[in-house]
Amino acid sequence: MDRLISELVAYGMGHHLVHTDDKIYVINRLLELFKKSEFHWMDVDTRQLDAILSDMNDYAVSHGLIEEDTITNRDLFDTKIMGILTPVPSIVRKLFQQKYIDSPKDATDFYYQFSQATNYIRKDRVAKDEKWVTDSEYGPIDITINLSKPEKDPRDIAKAATQQKGEYPNCLLCVENEGFAGHVSHPARQNHRVIPIELAGQAYYLQYSPYVYYNEHCIVFNAEHKPMIINKEVFVKLLDFVKQFPHYTIGSNADLPIVGGSILSHDHFQGGAYTFAMAKAPYEYMFELKNYKDVAAGIIKWPMSVIRLQSKDADHLAAASNEILEKWRSYTDEEAFIYCETDGVPHNTITPIARMKGELYEMDLVLRNNITTEENPWGVYHPAEKYHHIKKENIGLIEVMGLAVLPARLQKEMDILSHAIVEDRNLRTIAEISKHADWVEEWKGKYEITSENMKSILQREIGNVFVKVLECAGVFKRTEQGILAFKRFLSTL
Repeated sequence: MDRLISELVAYGMGHHLVHTDDKIYVINRLLELFKKSEFHWMDVDTRQLDAILSDMNDYAVSHGLIEEDTITNRDLFDTKIMGILTPVPSIVRKLFQQKYIDSPKDATDFYYQFSQATNYIRKDRVAKDEKWVTDSEYGPIDITINLSKPEKDPRDIAKAATQQKGEYPNCLLCVENEGFAGHVSHPARQNHRVIPIELAGQAYYLQYSPYVYYNEHCIVFNAEHKPMIINKEVFVKLLDFVKQFPHYTIGSNADLPIVGGSILSHDHFQGGAYTFAMAKAPYEYMFELKNYKDVAAGIIKWPMSVIRLQSKDADHLAAASNEILEKWRSYTDEEAFIYCETDGVPHNTITPIARMKGELYEMDLVLRNNITTEENPWGVYHPAEKYHHIKKENIGLIEVMGLAVLPARLQKEMDILSHAIVEDRNLRTIAEISKHADWVEEWKGKYEITSENMKSILQREIGNVFVKVLECAGVFKRTEQGILAFKRFLSTL
């Protein structure tokens, strides 16, 4: 343990987490955590952080400091370790603000590296995510099988079920998570630091997602725990954000179930330093907004129904976006099976995405509708049931922009499937992959399959399914009738 503590503190100093003046203080905090009363500093080479923490966790298990050896308990303990090395919020915020004066990018570069150095972003897990690109008629589409979130141990699930849900922090996004110790049903956050920012005069915080699905995947959340809503204020805030951080894209999930994200109870946006396929999509049809002649407007070539606006004037762009939102909220077209509400329940909303294009502010407005029917209980504009074997979850902001976040189960299923196809086995007799059998029959005959090319074929076909899934979520289909229906809505503008 002397060697491990020496190694960890050396790591902390090397990554600017531990100042020389704080070295002894941090060592003593670690001795307290590990219940040690003696210590001798050792000069050692530092390994990767995950290796150091894994050894420390092993020590904690063997000395009864971790009650039960599960992934959740190990995560709780190693986050407590890193919390001792992580500078207090005031220091992190001061450093961010100092770097922002030189350049917004310098500030976010510092903060992103810091979030990885503290192990808040677990680089070792993120590196395990499987990623590839599929070519499509809409351009290159990004696919990722998410392995960053550890699967729950059945013992942890059982324990969490018996634990009463407290109201502190209210949710995983609340600012009260900063430094929170966590428990079996709430991740520890002693190494979590957030940056205060102001959007349209309101208090927000900037943080990174611990599961970074793409480069510098950030979350911007309201200082108050209040539900998400898409309105004119949101457009103003998104444009204010890209004005302050012009190297980032920012967007919001829709504010209705089925077409919205996972946490609708807390107002938040997501963005980052990544150019999504959607951002590269060209205009397909231009039109003029009657009330905003200085705002360029058009439909882009994308599987979903997207209106793109551009202007040098952020205020006009926000106002134009709001007018489209208001028209869409109240729009019904029975012929196209679009109903703004049924029995007083609203169905129409928008997923907005903002970015800078040189001197122009750019806003993509993705039209969404969450109506359900007996035939489509998951949603009419939701992945069709025949694609659920690949993706049945909501199509949220990240997917809308052209990045598939697919479930971890697929990695194992694709491995089994790959071997079974090469060996020409009957897929319907293999329990774990029988659900993929009909899908494989659709495309299997197109290829000369070998053990060498099987993986790339599966990746291509999974990518094709994701494109179909996005087309399912489009309210106006990319057919002659669908385009005419889209233009009927545009005529109201």
